[in-house]
Amino acid sequence: MAQVTIMEAKTDLSELVRLLETHQEEVILIARDGTPVVEMKLAKRKPANKRIGVAKGKLQIPDDFDKWDSEVADMFGDRI
Repeated sequence: MAQVTIMEAKTDLSELVRLLETHQEEVILIARDGTPVVEMKLAKRKPANKRIGVAKGKLQIPDDFDKWDSEVADMFGDRI
């Protein structure tokens, strides 16, 4: 855990963020008159929005799933 003054934080913000992103620091305290007033840490990131395979293993398709395909096609004719 690193501690910096407000002036150091203003001057070195990009470097402080890099230290957090590279996990060289977990938390950086920003202090006023030697007393920590702000705790800076990485924001929790949402996982990437990868939808492929999200339901893998959670859905079971019955063996006769497509048994009505021809009937449904007949009902809608050329519209499908």
